[in-house]
Amino acid sequence: MAGTPKAGDIPHLPGCRVLLVAAPYHAAIVAMLEAGARRVLDAAKVEVERAEVPGALEIPAAVALAHRLGRFDAHVALGCVVRGETFHFEIVAMESARGLVDLAVREGVIVGNGILTVDSLEQARVRADPAGEDRGGHAALAALRLLALRRSWEAGR
Repeated sequence: MAGTPKAGDIPHLPGCRVLLVAAPYHAAIVAMLEAGARRVLDAAKVEVERAEVPGALEIPAAVALAHRLGRFDAHVALGCVVRGETFHFEIVAMESARGLVDLAVREGVIVGNGILTVDSLEQARVRADPAGEDRGGHAALAALRLLALRRSWEAGR
């Protein structure tokens, strides 16, 4: 899915609550991811709350805590992990993704993964830019589509 999500692709889910969990280690990149996500969430007419955590490894923990409280219908994870000279990149990239997938599969948590894992800040800019690849918008769209699917199944359709 390249480019910005189109308005016709965004389900309308008024009354639903979505939590954005952002790890602003690369603040400018995460701000672009959030701008794209908010555009999509606003188009869906959902209520949005934002939580900030120190880094990408803390995102799954925050989503798990929020899920246990039952206040949100869906979650969107936003962050950026840039490859460095040590093995730390692999740990953060793989464990943050694994944590989110585990929550989705084992707990039924609806989460759109907008954590970028890139080799450079330039790659991150291209992927995060709402006028470019808009990975934040696509993470929000993924969460909304899963939420719409759950709602349709709950309604027996």
